[in-house]
Amino acid sequence: MSERHALLLGATGLVGRQLLQLLLNDARWHRVTVMARQEAPFVRPKLQWCVTTFDEPAAALPAGSFTDFFDCMGTTIRQAGSQQAFRNVDFTIPLAVAKAARAQGATHASVVSAMGADPASRIFYNRVKGEVEVAFGTLGFTSLHLLRPSLLLGKRMEQRPGEKVASVAMRLLGPLFVGPLRNYRAIASQAVAQALVSLAAKPQPGVRVILSGELVRGGAYNECDNVHGQ
Repeated sequence: MSERHALLLGATGLVGRQLLQLLLNDARWHRVTVMARQEAPFVRPKLQWCVTTFDEPAAALPAGSFTDFFDCMGTTIRQAGSQQAFRNVDFTIPLAVAKAARAQGATHASVVSAMGADPASRIFYNRVKGEVEVAFGTLGFTSLHLLRPSLLLGKRMEQRPGEKVASVAMRLLGPLFVGPLRNYRAIASQAVAQALVSLAAKPQPGVRVILSGELVRGGAYNECDNVHGQ
């Protein structure tokens, strides 16, 4: 591919911040557009930062064509304030922007989902994540990657006390998670960001679900050959 243009949601989050840096430092992407509520924290030649309230996400999308769409957007029910607000952040907004990106030429999409994602789950969080995966599969992307990381390790900008306690426990108990349980080991957010870049660099037709255990083993990103640019 030539003149690749990425559209990124969730660039201020744990995985999204690292993915943004990787894309900006990778010469295979000529332009990176971010949609976010916050102002841009820095300026780079190939970075296009669009500040929006997401009230009409499709209308706020800058004009131009895209090749890749990355959805790293996410929150918790506690942070969102209600199940409805959570669904808006994790489902409604990403789907609206993804549809617009697809209409503007994007053929590849990558979604950071979660272990346990299942549209039939009785757990609200897992059910919404599963519904997101199903919905993305109907948008017509030639290549779709659905990443299901377990508990993410890394320094967040916001406080999530529950995750902090869980991360400590997972670091201690991680070695006990073997076989199928390997998918539930905590995973470094950097590994997920790197996997997103590697998978997008050589997108294959169809839908691929990548479980956390595969990301931990490095199978999804060990062939990454980043070429640093501006």
